[in-house]
Amino acid sequence: MLKRLPTSAARRGLSAQPGLRQVMSQFATGVTVLTAGGDDAHGMTANAFSSVSLEPPLVLCCVAKAARMHTSIVSADSFAVNILSAEQQDLSKYFADWRRPDGMAQFDAVGWSAGAKTGAPLLDGTLAWLECELAQVLDGGDHSIFLGRVVATSRGSGEDALVFYGGKYHEVDGRARAA
Repeated sequence: MLKRLPTSAARRGLSAQPGLRQVMSQFATGVTVLTAGGDDAHGMTANAFSSVSLEPPLVLCCVAKAARMHTSIVSADSFAVNILSAEQQDLSKYFADWRRPDGMAQFDAVGWSAGAKTGAPLLDGTLAWLECELAQVLDGGDHSIFLGRVVATSRGSGEDALVFYGGKYHEVDGRARAA
């Protein structure tokens, strides 16, 4: 019988700093699925994403160096950011589950189309997506900060965003309200 050895918090993907993890859970973030095409195609749920610049158009995402997605982005030299709608909580959970198939087979369970500029899978029903060419990779401790030059964008028809806050999913109603 094999005995499972205990793993460190860092190896399980948890911060060795529980105080930092608790504090950061109080910061509400949008939910995205990063995708990359090519020989090492992969998708991954992520909330470490931000707009950087409008001129030139730049965004960033942060990915653990040990993650399969890290290799995929470097190999493809590009990535896509799929911004999830409130109705896509299951999609977020699917791309966070390490038990899903590898490579392009993981996209068989979802609707998608290949991005015209990068070939990265663009998921159906998202609020918006961006195709990005990899502009720079910066060191960010146990993560890499991928700076992407936006080469194509589109907006879906949805209004309500999927948000992660306090360790739970929430919905944000995108309709404007009078102040």
